[in-house]
Amino acid sequence: MSSADEFYDNLEVRDPQRREADLMAALSAQIAHAKAKSTHYAAAFADLDPAEINSRAALATMPTTRKSDLAALQKKNPPLGGINTVPLSELSHIFASPGGLYEPDADRKDYWRYARALWAAGVRPGNIVHNTFSYHLTPAAMLVESGCRAIGCPVVPGGVGNTEIQIQLMADLKPDFFIGTPSFLRIVLTKAKELGHDLSNLKNGLVGAEALPPSLRQELSDLGVSVLQGYGTADLGSVAYESKAIDGMIIDEGVIVEIVEPQGSKPVAAGEIGEVVVTSLNPTYPLIRFATGDLSAVLPGISPCGRTNMRIRGWMGRADQSTKFKGMFVHPSAIMQIAARHPEITKARLVITSEDNNDIMTLKFAAPGADPSLREAVEASIQTVLKLRGGARLVAAESLPDDGLAIEDARSYE
Repeated sequence: MSSADEFYDNLEVRDPQRREADLMAALSAQIAHAKAKSTHYAAAFADLDPAEINSRAALATMPTTRKSDLAALQKKNPPLGGINTVPLSELSHIFASPGGLYEPDADRKDYWRYARALWAAGVRPGNIVHNTFSYHLTPAAMLVESGCRAIGCPVVPGGVGNTEIQIQLMADLKPDFFIGTPSFLRIVLTKAKELGHDLSNLKNGLVGAEALPPSLRQELSDLGVSVLQGYGTADLGSVAYESKAIDGMIIDEGVIVEIVEPQGSKPVAAGEIGEVVVTSLNPTYPLIRFATGDLSAVLPGISPCGRTNMRIRGWMGRADQSTKFKGMFVHPSAIMQIAARHPEITKARLVITSEDNNDIMTLKFAAPGADPSLREAVEASIQTVLKLRGGARLVAAESLPDDGLAIEDARSYE
């Protein structure tokens, strides 16, 4: 770590030209490493000279990889599609994410590179961190765990749910930081007041996995907790994070980020909204031009906080129909799966809205002549398939547009 307490290390304040030169050298080395150590990339890069991929222009000529590509690779060559560069004996975990995707980690300090985001949020050695991301199957909680261990912080493994128990833990242990989704933090703070628990010690949080509109950030502040955002994925780890300047999200030092045409691969002009594509410098699980499906845009200049890396505007929605609800991805295929459980359904569309910063999920479905009790059965299928609670509404078939959309995200991210 740097001697200056404000920054995690000196990489964050490099001259931008020096950083770009370092990243492009690392890019060539990463491609060479992947070609030499990964069975997938050995085949995919068979005719490629890694030394030639030494600029963003050269990187842009390479194909993107999507989650659907990863799923196909993993089914063909389980468990990780041959992307891993080390034998399974050197991995610590294999996590499972919705959609039948699997992600590894290894016993390496700050494997997911989350310490940088935590440090920017103000986490320091000895702070107690209350972590409410999931410890079950997915790597969400471990992103935080690995970063806290790198800094030197004990973690309260709260996980998801059990609100009253978690509130009691917070009242007893008096953590310095909350980690989790902003919607769950609001539930915790509101419920604590109802129960008469004093959580005034909890003043800071690092939130993620769902949108943080300004109104919700202000509401959490009014409840006594100042929050910043982190942005990452199960496949990549940390991608970007906010600093206390709250002026865009700063790209992590361990990735190369491009903004490309949605569902395409060509970079867009600076400042235009496009899809976030990330090349990871992770030596264990190298992902080259991984298309996240998330939308964002590059911000000009550098952050007022002094960190000099590229900034993006943050999460601005999805480039495809997939979306997030309470921190979990919901895919169109899942909506078709729900409809298939009920032969009476002729059309279905999942609509996600937000009222007073509370996300609401409703499956609108057409089933001419169906008994009204079908609604309850459909709601049970939503719970079974999505592992999330949502409502269902029987509607006229003509009220559902014939535009091919299975998911309509009607939330505002302004």
